[in-house]
Amino acid sequence: MTTIGRKEPLFLFVGDIFIFLLSLWLMLFIRYGELPTWYVFYTHLLPFSVLFIVWSAVFLIAGLYEKHTVIFRHKLPTILLNSEIANSFIAVLFFYFIPYFGITPKINLFIYLIVSFIFLLVWRLYGYNFLWPSRKQNAIIIGSGAELKELKDEINNNPKYGISLVSSVDLEKTEGIDFSEEVIKRIYSEGISLVIIDLNSEKAEPILPHLYNLIFSKVRFVDMHHLYEEIFDRVPLSLLRYNWFLENISTSPKVAFDFWKRGMDVVVSFVLGILTLIIMPFVALAIKLEDGGVIFSKQQRIGKNNQLINIVKFRTMTVANDGGNWGEVENKVTKVGRFLRKSRLDEFPQVWNVLKGDISLIGPRPEFSDAVKTYADQIPYYNIRHIIKPGLSGWAQIYGDHPHHDTDITKTKNKLSYDLYYIKNRSSMVDLKIALRTLQVLISQRGK
Repeated sequence: MTTIGRKEPLFLFVGDIFIFLLSLWLMLFIRYGELPTWYVFYTHLLPFSVLFIVWSAVFLIAGLYEKHTVIFRHKLPTILLNSEIANSFIAVLFFYFIPYFGITPKINLFIYLIVSFIFLLVWRLYGYNFLWPSRKQNAIIIGSGAELKELKDEINNNPKYGISLVSSVDLEKTEGIDFSEEVIKRIYSEGISLVIIDLNSEKAEPILPHLYNLIFSKVRFVDMHHLYEEIFDRVPLSLLRYNWFLENISTSPKVAFDFWKRGMDVVVSFVLGILTLIIMPFVALAIKLEDGGVIFSKQQRIGKNNQLINIVKFRTMTVANDGGNWGEVENKVTKVGRFLRKSRLDEFPQVWNVLKGDISLIGPRPEFSDAVKTYADQIPYYNIRHIIKPGLSGWAQIYGDHPHHDTDITKTKNKLSYDLYYIKNRSSMVDLKIALRTLQVLISQRGK
C-alpha cells in the first residue's frame, strides 16, 4: 500500500505494454504449438500495436494508472475485468469491421484476450510490488472505537501495507487538545503524508477545518471506513449510520450481474442436480439401514425479503427438523450424518432450491425464522441481509466466524459485517472468488 508517485504511472504503463507483448508471443505459441518466428510475430504485432495504444487509453480512463489501484487492491480485479470487456469489444470491432486488421485469425484474438487478462492481473497484483518495492509512508490515524485499535494493530504488525503509523488520535479523547499545536505541527515535523480519518464521525467535524490546509501540502486523506473494509474484507458495524445504507445499499437490479448470476445458478444446479440423483439411492440406503428414518430434512428458513422458504437436505440427525431450537430438542448427529456432513453431501439436495430460485449458489446463508427474530431484536440493521437472495455459500462462510448450531449474538454480528460487505460489493468477480474458495474448502474438507 503506497502513494503513487510521478514515476509510478509510467512504470505501470511500461509494464502493461510488456505484458501485452508477452501475451501476444504466448498466444502464438499456444495457437500453433511451436515457438513463433519473427515474421509471424511481426505480422501480428503490427495490427495489435494499434490496439495496445487504444487499450492503454482505456486503462487510463478506467483509473488503472491512479493511486487507488495500488491502495484499494480488492477493486483491481473488477476494474481490470471491466476494462478488458471494453477492450474486447474494441478489438472485435477492429478485427471484424476494419479490413486492415483482418489478417489475424479470430481464434487468436480470443486466446489473446484470456492470456492477457491473466497476466495483467498477476502483474498488477504481484509483479508491480516485486519490481517496484514500496517505501513506507508515515501516517496518522484519527478515529475511535474497536475499529481504531484493530486498524492500528493490523497495519503496525503487517509490513505489506507500506504504512508506518506515527501516531493516532482517539476522537473520544480530543476534548482539551489544541489540535493545531499537538497534531498539525506533528504532521509537518514527522513528514506524515497520509491521514486516515473516520469522516463519518460527528466528532471529526470540528477538526476538519484544521486538516483542510494539509491538502496544499500534498497530504492525502483516506476514509477510515473504506480502509477498514479494504483490509478486513468486512463492514465495520459500529461505524454504520443510516446514511451508509442509503449510499451503499439498493434494491435496484444490476441487470447484467443478475442475468449472469441466475444463468450460473441454473447451469451449475442442473449439473449438480444430476449428480444428486446418481448418489441419492446410495445415501438413502445408508440412512435407512442405520435407523430407518426419513431420508430428507426439510427446514423452514428466511429468504429474500423475509419470505419463508423450505430448504431440503439429506437428514444427518436423529430428528429430521428441530426448527433451529438447539438444546430444546434432544437431537444427535447420526453416524451416516457425520460422514455426509464431513463430505458435504448433505447439502446436495439444496441444488433443487437453487434451480427453483428460492436461493442462489452464492449469497448470505439463510437462517431459521426463530433465530432471525432474536437477531433482528438485538442486532441493529440485521434484516438488511435479507434484501438479496440467500445462498449455499457466501462471503461470511468463507472469511467470517459464525455460530454453528447455536444462537450467538457476537458471532452473528461478525457474520453480518461480512454479509453487508458482500451485499455492497457483490459482482461476478466476487462470486467467482467465493466459488473458488468454496471449492478449496470442500476439497480440503475444512470450514464451518
